[in-house]
Amino acid sequence: MDILLIILGFICVIVGIGGCFLPILPGPPISFLALLLLQWTEKSPFDSDTLWLWAFITAAVTALDYVVPIYGTKKFGGTKRGVWGSTIGLLAGLFFFPPFGIIIGPFVGAFLGEMSTGKTTNKAALRSAFGSFVGFLAGTLLKLIASAWMAWLFVVNVF
Repeated sequence: MDILLIILGFICVIVGIGGCFLPILPGPPISFLALLLLQWTEKSPFDSDTLWLWAFITAAVTALDYVVPIYGTKKFGGTKRGVWGSTIGLLAGLFFFPPFGIIIGPFVGAFLGEMSTGKTTNKAALRSAFGSFVGFLAGTLLKLIASAWMAWLFVVNVF
């Protein structure tokens, strides 16, 4: 049973890191699931304080992932359409222009989203797109750091 839990944990680690870039998958919660799967083995490498700490970090990073891009867009004068455009641009970029689409897609999407309001100039839309892009990158970086750290904990405790 331990081998099955460890294999499932490795899958969760890989999917969790991938989920840092794909907005469809919740990266840090899946990475945290890997730690829980490892905890359920006979080895049980973590104490309850460590698991609670990582549960809190996972929840905080997941919540911030929704707040940071909105904050970045609004800080640079953007609207909800800019935020939605950034998300749609990310998805389109992932499928049509990998791997660079992850970077270019949110920016172009936010720009087009802002331009679709009809109220902004090119300069204002570019500024908003930049804010959305910076917010997206900050949220992705936070998720990646948390998921990578959990992956490291998982691997170190397996071997």
